[in-house]
Amino acid sequence: MKFSLSWLKDHLKTDASIDQVAAAMTMAGLEVEDIHDPSKALKPFTVAKVVEAARHPNADKLQVLQVDTIDGRKEIVCGAPNARAGMTTIYAPIGAYVPGLGVTLVEKPVRGVVSNGMMCSAAELELGGDHDGILDLSDDLEVGTPAISVFGAEPVIDFEVTPNRPDWLGISGIARDLAATGLGTFEDKPVTAVPGCFASPITVTVDGDACPTFSGRVIRGVKNGPSPEWLQQKLKSIGLKPISVLVDITNYLSYDRCRPLHVYDLAKLSGTAITAGLPSETAEVSMLDGKTYAVTPDMCAIMDTSGIIGLGGVMGGESTKVEDTTTDIFLESAWFDPIRTAQTVRTTTISSDAGYRFARGIDPEFVVPGLELATQLILDLCGGEPSDVVVAGKAPGRRADVGFDPAYVEKLTGLAVSPDDTKRILTALGFAVSGDITPWTVAVPSWRRDVEGKADLVEEVARIHGFNAIPATPLPVVNPRPGGVLTPQQAKARAGRRALAALGYAEAVTWSFMRQDWATLFGGGSDALVLANPIASELNCMRPSALPNLLEAAGRNAARGLSGVRLFEIGPIYQGLEPGDQKPTVAAIRAPDKSRSWHTAGESSLFALKGDLLALLDAMGAPVASLQLVQGANGAHWHPGRSARLQLGPKQVLAEFGELHPAVLKAMDLDGSYVAFEIRIDNLPAPKAKSGKSKGALSLSNLMPLTRDFAFLVADSVAAGDLVRAVKGADKALIADAQVFDVYTGAGVAEGHKSVAVEVTLQPTDKTLTDPEIEAVAAKVVAAAGKVGATLRG
Repeated sequence: MKFSLSWLKDHLKTDASIDQVAAAMTMAGLEVEDIHDPSKALKPFTVAKVVEAARHPNADKLQVLQVDTIDGRKEIVCGAPNARAGMTTIYAPIGAYVPGLGVTLVEKPVRGVVSNGMMCSAAELELGGDHDGILDLSDDLEVGTPAISVFGAEPVIDFEVTPNRPDWLGISGIARDLAATGLGTFEDKPVTAVPGCFASPITVTVDGDACPTFSGRVIRGVKNGPSPEWLQQKLKSIGLKPISVLVDITNYLSYDRCRPLHVYDLAKLSGTAITAGLPSETAEVSMLDGKTYAVTPDMCAIMDTSGIIGLGGVMGGESTKVEDTTTDIFLESAWFDPIRTAQTVRTTTISSDAGYRFARGIDPEFVVPGLELATQLILDLCGGEPSDVVVAGKAPGRRADVGFDPAYVEKLTGLAVSPDDTKRILTALGFAVSGDITPWTVAVPSWRRDVEGKADLVEEVARIHGFNAIPATPLPVVNPRPGGVLTPQQAKARAGRRALAALGYAEAVTWSFMRQDWATLFGGGSDALVLANPIASELNCMRPSALPNLLEAAGRNAARGLSGVRLFEIGPIYQGLEPGDQKPTVAAIRAPDKSRSWHTAGESSLFALKGDLLALLDAMGAPVASLQLVQGANGAHWHPGRSARLQLGPKQVLAEFGELHPAVLKAMDLDGSYVAFEIRIDNLPAPKAKSGKSKGALSLSNLMPLTRDFAFLVADSVAAGDLVRAVKGADKALIADAQVFDVYTGAGVAEGHKSVAVEVTLQPTDKTLTDPEIEAVAAKVVAAAGKVGATLRG
């Protein structure tokens, strides 16, 4: 949003400079982005008159001018084709910085003749226009007149408007806030109704939803054409190009009062009725920007008997635009639904001042007053005869009154603002304060639809009184939370992150969404989880697993020559729309390593991954010794024969791991065998409560351990891990460890069975074990193995 200082002073009586205005805006919460003050750049330039013009002796296209300047008569070399004796133009002295060229003038010869200055074009002074010729000004101007006064150049402020303050999109709204800060006096200019001379031949109707209220009137006998100089200058000062007086009036009021309007050529309207509402079907419509758009049934359209003639609140149609030959018009002033307008702007990508304002929700009670204001300007500048005003629908009501205790300002902000000052600030901002005792009743003005309660009123008082006056008070001391600030789930995630980094995995942070077809491969992809407005077409579905994103990242690395990457991510997955359907997980992958080596193939990547998984679960506090390994129950994206799950029971699955299914890898265009695991953090058991922070006493034995080997015959269906778990539980006091060191099938082993050899480590604690004691432990081991169907071999 831009405005010039003189335009602001149309609504604010003040002697403040542009810098003082910007400072007051900043303190009042208006974010100033830029101050453009052309007067500083134009300060060295003045009016000069060319006395003589002679051909340059050494160049056909140059002239040597004798020029009367503020510094006396100067000889200046000029290459402009329009330079001539007797013309009035702008002179730049030696040492002046020419903004359009980006150079500082120095005294130097041009083809043998020294030029003592420069004659300037509009482009060289950054005033717009053609730079092929120097400025040709009125002969009435005196030599030495500053260029600033000739061109009316004045400073312009550009600031950012927050979405909740559409009243700042009108210069009158800015003036009101600045007056409340004490910078000047706000001129609240009343609007006088213009009486109609005849009944309007055009009637209007609205649907009450997309367009709650619509007003208009016919004006006959207008004369369209160029705008007067004052109006053109105001629009040019903020970067708008004057078009015609009728169009310029609507643009002027859009910026001056935040009141977008539209003018139709009455002769181009079909029928005698205009409707603002939702069309029944999609239609292609040519708009004023020269482009054709599809207007769908969910967009607010302006329609006559011929069909759609414009998009409500966004842009008018080409078919009814006014031209220089227009003599009769229909003037529109309406209020359109902000949400629907914003959706229309986003869908059509139309960028317009009207759409920018209506999408933020402008003053609904200024519909008819804005129409009256525009009518008077048209009559003053174009002549004509107005009809009666026609109005359809009803403007949305104001926000409810707020009960407000002025003491709440200090309670919420620490600012000690007196009740009188509080009432003065609120009144200056347009709020009506009534009541002699607290709480006051504060009526919210129609243009402040962002104010909903007493906290909003406190913010208004604080920003006008000055946020810089808020006392600097230290926060109260808060005792550390017992047990730390992390939740148990966060603590597990942190432990997992450190453990995986120590194991050589690199952490990745990927999107929480992915391609729907990939999500389907991993058990998700339902339409309920498809995004309505994805940031990219290939990221249109919430992820059911973090593995696809990690696989994609590994594939990108492999395509660039970096194979064998190990990646992990800790983040959520999404199984539905309810809050409980978002689950925290730890996912990791090992990509196939294609690097060449002198030695033979090393350890299996699957078993290496399993080792990493068990180490990770141990670091995260899971009871690794109690875990059950189950095969054949994983999701369809796992290899059916090379994957398994770890669980504490059928309903408490902690992790799934193994190779990814070849069909899944092929669909993702990945080569080789990828292994991975995924842990459900929320399924990990809670750690046992500790009596204190100190660790228990370290207990070490000074006696040597001893080992015994056992070979058991078990059915092929029995997992070796189940056998090892049973052996370890045979005597928890003496058995320190049990490891499988051989698995055999073949001669001497019955069909459907296998021989599993287990090394059991015994650790004496207080004395060396005797042979009978060792045999007793061995008997317990055999008995424990028998509970899982194992018998001692041979």
